[in-house]
Amino acid sequence: MGLAGRGVEIKALVGAIMARLLLFGGKGGVGKTTTSTSMALGLAESGLKVLLVSSDPAHSTSDSLGVSLGPEPTPVEGIDGLYGLELDPEVKVSNMLPMVSQSLSGPMAGFLGQEAMDEIGDMKNDMNSSEMLLPGLDEAMAFDELLKHLENPHWDVVVFDTAPTGHTLRFLALPEIIETWADRIIRMHRVTGGIRSILFGKKEGDAMKDELYKFRRRVLHVRRILSNPELTSFTLVTIPEKMGVNETVRAHKALKEFNLPVTGCVINRMTPDLDHDFVRRRRTMEKRYIEELQEKLPELTFGEVELMESDVHGFDKLRQLYAHLHQESMIEQGLGPHKIGLGLQVHRGMWREGRDAWVHLPGIDRDDLSLRSEAGTLLLGVNGREHAIEHEHPVKASQVKAKLDDDVLHLEFPEMTSLD
Repeated sequence: MGLAGRGVEIKALVGAIMARLLLFGGKGGVGKTTTSTSMALGLAESGLKVLLVSSDPAHSTSDSLGVSLGPEPTPVEGIDGLYGLELDPEVKVSNMLPMVSQSLSGPMAGFLGQEAMDEIGDMKNDMNSSEMLLPGLDEAMAFDELLKHLENPHWDVVVFDTAPTGHTLRFLALPEIIETWADRIIRMHRVTGGIRSILFGKKEGDAMKDELYKFRRRVLHVRRILSNPELTSFTLVTIPEKMGVNETVRAHKALKEFNLPVTGCVINRMTPDLDHDFVRRRRTMEKRYIEELQEKLPELTFGEVELMESDVHGFDKLRQLYAHLHQESMIEQGLGPHKIGLGLQVHRGMWREGRDAWVHLPGIDRDDLSLRSEAGTLLLGVNGREHAIEHEHPVKASQVKAKLDDDVLHLEFPEMTSLD
């Protein structure tokens, strides 16, 4: 049930909304993982609750932090407020294999016969999950997983370390692809509804159709977030070489075609300014490439990082990189927005003051929200997923005043609540 449908007073006001999803991308090997990881660490040490997400199959985020990350949010020991996860689509595909087996049992076994069922079982046992990764399927899973965390109001910022540019562009093209794909499957379901009911049962067929509709709705919701410059920012990472400049210009053009807000560019691994003929010539050449890049992309905010004496991994080096790129950025009290350098701003996901709570919900649609209570716990539903809103006393949803101010939900709790 939506908020308006349960009798809670909703007043749509005019308010400011800023980015909470920060994406970093570029060609392979230019330092986007260290740049994004340093951002996540710096924001966490400034008092925000940050989720660092990587879709790069090389698992370089774990190497950069010096900790082992998995497919679920994992707290980074030693950095309060920092969590990380590395998406692994093959794990999800492997989990799908038992469901394939279950789908081929029951009514279908009667049609195919035991011999055919045994052969299908042997094929399933020999199947490698990577062989099931059709083009775009891994990006689709990453896309849906990212949405789940973006909608969680307990995260202040989600920092997304994307795969190399080509994968990122395929990822960004998915909303249109998945929408078309879902439409076709839904039409097939309608045409073959009678046969499917015989093979799988009407209940299973209807559940499949409902899930496709839900998935398409989630995809469209993320597309609203990704294309909104007040909610999302993309920072390109490159190196001061001809191929790096060309790749960055092409990537910027392609990202803009997807309406993705590109706000900044980090030029990594610049030659230090040293008194040596070779070094001076190299630096002069790099400066020309930087000037060329700035002329072609004048709307971006640029940051330059010189080549360091050692690899950038571990907390101390990441702190140095964050301090260099973001310098005087401060995260003050309140929901935000807060400026953090490189043309970027963030909100806190939630801010509590007295009995009031403010929840930042980027790209939210009024109909995607619900509010209910269970056993004294207030549950905020966002696009079908519920999140507990902690309060010092047990609370009933009907006793909480709620006002939606664009992407900010204001919750006013009663001083004391009786559940009777």
